Amino acid sequence: MKAVVMAGGEGTRLRPMTSSMPKPLLPVANRPIMEHVLRLLKRHGLNETVVTVQFLASLVKNYFGDGEELGMELTYANEEKPLGTAGSVKNAEEALKDDAFLVISGDALTDFDLTELINFHKEKGALVTVCLTRVPNPLEFGITIVDEEGKVERFLEKPTWGQVFSDTVNTGIYVMEPEVFNYVEADVPVDWSGDVFPQLMKEGKPIYGYVAEGYWEDVGTHESYVKAQADVLEGKVDVDIDGFEISPGVWVAEGAEVHPDAVLRGPLYIGDYAKVEAGAEIREHTVVGSNVVVKSGAFLHKAVVHDNVYIGQHSNLRGCVVGKNTDIMRAARIEDGAVIGDECLIGEESIVQGNVRVYPFKTIEAGAFVNTSVIWESRGQAHLFGARGVSGILNVEITPELAVRLAGAYATTLKKGSTVTTARDHSRGARALKRAVISALQASAIDVRDLENVPLPVARQQTARGSAGGIMIRTSPGVPDSVDIMFFDGQGADLSQGSQRKLDRVFARQEYRRAFPGEIGDLYFPASVFDSYTGSLLRNVDTTGIAESGLKVVVDASNGSAGLVLPSLLGKLGVDSLTINPGLDESRPTETAEMRRKGLVRLGEIVASSGAAFGVRFDPVGERLSLVDEKGRIIEDDRALLVMLDLVAAERRSGRVALPVTTTRIAEQVAAYHGTQVEWTTTSPDDLTRVGREEGTIFGGDGKGGFIVPEFSGVYDGTAAFVRLIGLVARTQLTLSQIDARIPRAHVHKRDLATPWAVKGLVMRRVVEAAGDRFVDTTDGVRVVETDGRWVMVLPDPAEAVTHLWAEGPDDASAQALLDEWSAVVDSAGR
Repeated sequence: MKAVVMAGGEGTRLRPMTSSMPKPLLPVANRPIMEHVLRLLKRHGLNETVVTVQFLASLVKNYFGDGEELGMELTYANEEKPLGTAGSVKNAEEALKDDAFLVISGDALTDFDLTELINFHKEKGALVTVCLTRVPNPLEFGITIVDEEGKVERFLEKPTWGQVFSDTVNTGIYVMEPEVFNYVEADVPVDWSGDVFPQLMKEGKPIYGYVAEGYWEDVGTHESYVKAQADVLEGKVDVDIDGFEISPGVWVAEGAEVHPDAVLRGPLYIGDYAKVEAGAEIREHTVVGSNVVVKSGAFLHKAVVHDNVYIGQHSNLRGCVVGKNTDIMRAARIEDGAVIGDECLIGEESIVQGNVRVYPFKTIEAGAFVNTSVIWESRGQAHLFGARGVSGILNVEITPELAVRLAGAYATTLKKGSTVTTARDHSRGARALKRAVISALQASAIDVRDLENVPLPVARQQTARGSAGGIMIRTSPGVPDSVDIMFFDGQGADLSQGSQRKLDRVFARQEYRRAFPGEIGDLYFPASVFDSYTGSLLRNVDTTGIAESGLKVVVDASNGSAGLVLPSLLGKLGVDSLTINPGLDESRPTETAEMRRKGLVRLGEIVASSGAAFGVRFDPVGERLSLVDEKGRIIEDDRALLVMLDLVAAERRSGRVALPVTTTRIAEQVAAYHGTQVEWTTTSPDDLTRVGREEGTIFGGDGKGGFIVPEFSGVYDGTAAFVRLIGLVARTQLTLSQIDARIPRAHVHKRDLATPWAVKGLVMRRVVEAAGDRFVDTTDGVRVVETDGRWVMVLPDPAEAVTHLWAEGPDDASAQALLDEWSAVVDSAGR
């Protein structure tokens, strides 16, 4: 049997290490990752191997040649352009068409028993056998479920936490029969997991999964790269280490000179012809490459040093990676997580802070303190984006420096000369950060339309009028000392998951576009923004019957920017209104849950005493809406969603409503009663707004005060929801309490359980296993439906070490019992 080693990837997440070196050549224990892979193949009798190459292909070919030094026969299939995982193997079809073959990545470190994998494939008579393993965090891999016979039942490539249903992942190692090439189109990008496997499963072809025991690490990030070194030194993976073990865990290669007065504390590795002087200290998990010089007084701990590096006296390297041919001068300090590219000069007494990336051929001046490519405010997140954009404590985690870099990264994802709309809330912090954002956008050849202080829905609407995107800066809801930097697409909606990842990558690489002097963007301030917004709103939302109804409403603007729109809007509506808290209060840019509750109680008192039809309270940025009925009673947000749904569906009598899967199933009853249907979405706001923009959608809401009015816009808009509500109430001639009373009571309970990141995937697999034969819905997380209609939903939080659970039953006791039952399943897996 022949093997295929895929060695064409660019390894963008590993830059700057991969800026001048292909990922398969990155050394692990001073030997390229791909060499460990080839030695594994040889160990299992796979001596004839085809290597697929594309990025920096000549370096791979020059290093391994024809494979003679390894006792193997290597040939190469060169891609002129990236063809994907399947396309690259298709490119080598001529050499593989006669017999089954094994496919393996050239940049994953493993010691799996490939012989057992091949035997399993033959025993099952499989067309494709996917090698699987269990990992703590399955987000970056394709997750897979197999039945008792090993046949693949379900497969999903690179899920979000809401889509995780197992911790069993695809390692990218396959055994395949040549017939599989019939499903791969030549010379176009095709992926196994995204394109070929779904088609094979659809046709019922025999695809099996083999769960391998042993070590496997996809070396795709700086963290996993450093971890792989430590695992080799700890003996956790069965690979060959060149050299002599002069004491337990201390490996020294041929020709290395280590002074007797040097301090060595293993496990560690010192490469061939390296020189370690007296007084130097090398500690655990350090790998020193070939021809490296370590001067006296130098200290290295968990450092990975590539070939031909000079490490000066009294320098200090901790948890960092240093590229080949780099000089680190006297008393320089490189902190944990920093990566220095090839052929750099790090000057005397300079400090390179943790997580900084220094690209190849750069000089760091003596005495410099380098923190420019690090989120030096210690954000502590694997990804920039959370539930509300990029969030953090003002001037600690979110600084003007960070805002500049974020805006520069965002601008780099857009074309030169594009227009971006900027806006803010009424806080001083948002005002200061927005100025930094505007400067960075202009300096990246982007024109800026600045709206200044406007409600969030106005910012979204104005962004959708000809801008390539938008940025809104506001105080985090309920957290006065934090801010959110929100990024919009060209339609004013939050960036999709894919766009967020793209921005994440540009930011992480610190590769920003800079404009030439003649390309600096313009800055202008559009006029009559509020008139434009209210005019468009009143043209698109049905207001018939309002003027004649004689309705009286009480509106609480919460001392926020929603109050800026209300004067002209209420006047044009012709409704008798009382507005409270209309003025802006810089000291209160947001409100806590307690403040909001007190405000609603006060609103209820005013509504009841004034004889108003109802009351509404906006959040400070005008995005969300809370309701009080004519009796002054607060309508809770989840209940308000059903009230609005009932009103809209009763009037429209057809169409589709968009609701997150965590919503009570009573919503289905309400919608169906009026001839409409529910489309369930994930809990992600961008998914709800996606459906909200589709033709045929008449309403959307999240049960947290966010409402979508599709005839006006596809995003949450408190003001539009208010206008629509007035029209609906005016035309239906019913009070909110009457509408509320005719809707059945819901019994949905929610619970949050602490779940370590390392077991989140295991938790979801256990949940699916515990579901047994019950219906399982994986729209978002895992929702298990009992035969009697009760349901429970388990959803891992994407940003915190928490798992969320919802349960619904015919009464509180039943829902609570179901929640307790599944909480025990989650707890047992998390221990």
